[in-house]
Amino acid sequence: MTGSLFDSPLYSGLFPTAEMRRLFTDSAAIRAMLLVEGTLAKVQGELGVIPELSAAAIHRASLEAEIDPGALAKATAQNGVPVPALVTAFRAEMNAPEHSQFVHWGATSQDIMDTALMLRLRQGLTLLEHDIGTVLRHLADLSETHADTPMVARTWGQHATPTSFGAVVAAWGAPLLDLLEELPALRARSLLVSLSGATGTASALGPNAAEQRRALATALGLEDPNRSWHTDRGPVLALSGWMARCVVALGKMAEDVGAMLQSEVSELIPGATGASSTMPQKRNPVEASVIASLCQQVSAANGVLHRAGVHRFQRDGAAWFTEWAALPQIVLGTAAAVTQAAGLTASLTPNPTRMRALLDAGQGLIYAEALSFALAETMPRPEAQAAVKALCKKATAEQAELKDLALAAYPQLDATLFSPQRILGQAPADARAFAARCR
Repeated sequence: MTGSLFDSPLYSGLFPTAEMRRLFTDSAAIRAMLLVEGTLAKVQGELGVIPELSAAAIHRASLEAEIDPGALAKATAQNGVPVPALVTAFRAEMNAPEHSQFVHWGATSQDIMDTALMLRLRQGLTLLEHDIGTVLRHLADLSETHADTPMVARTWGQHATPTSFGAVVAAWGAPLLDLLEELPALRARSLLVSLSGATGTASALGPNAAEQRRALATALGLEDPNRSWHTDRGPVLALSGWMARCVVALGKMAEDVGAMLQSEVSELIPGATGASSTMPQKRNPVEASVIASLCQQVSAANGVLHRAGVHRFQRDGAAWFTEWAALPQIVLGTAAAVTQAAGLTASLTPNPTRMRALLDAGQGLIYAEALSFALAETMPRPEAQAAVKALCKKATAEQAELKDLALAAYPQLDATLFSPQRILGQAPADARAFAARCR
């Protein structure tokens, strides 16, 4: 097994990251840093901070330079960060010392790395937004089609009252829809440029440092934080937290799907995948299991990232290194979970016959709450609850139907009370409202 499931030729299909993986390669990181260096030079040339001719040469070279990540490895190990080696290699690549001396003017390694990270995370959010939209379209179709399909609702793992499959699906999708609606604000407050110099004072950038930062933000399509955020990892934590919440929402769906596919439940029809090596009848819930696993992984990595958010003084190497290790796992784990969820939701097939059979099982005790409220129309609520509790106990002991016992004891009751469609409450409306909201 390789060090990362996401990069494994054997397992990458099980943990698919699609385009996201390309954003978290050494080559992508270097390309993003060169883009920042080139754009910084361009805006500094326009503002008269460095010679405009040199700025143009640096910007042009940043778009053309090809720098091998392996060539930077030794110096990176010595320096703890890749930027010094990158700047040296870039200057050598330019082969124009009269211009290259102005590369990286006034910036610090963290400015370049954090800004480059935000460029990649911006692309990552766009990929996730698209794929979550695919999941939501599948869920909207399911929730609308099965808004009135009754099934058992469970609390504490036990049968509680009837609901509809459409409402269950809507509950899976609502957090994802909330997350998509949060994206504009998240982008505005978290996708920030960094340009604050060695210790956050911007002293080497000169008197118009704030103007340079604003210009760099505009040129790169990022936001200006109006301050240094070197040791405030809030923007990174906000982005990782959004992704972790996404995977938690998918994890809830996956856990439910896995439970509904169990042999003794069978409320869903197994798909064509998940074959066993020795049992021909098996169809294992592979997609749901992968998503549930990724929920654990991403949640744990997000916890590590939060603990690494405490930076001592003006820069903390250990905390920063921990962020480098944890953040890619969160992003790639989220991408893999969403990709698997798109396949899972596209193939979800409910089994209404089995759902109805489970509703009809258990001596009809699932109607106990509705019965207690029906009796409360003619007697105090506590008395109604006590009467129904006694009937439930009798039904269990005698293996009798609650409906038969209730109608015998209270013949004035409407027999249709013991129909799931009558007591679905807001479930069908909630399912249809979710579908409409998605569209």
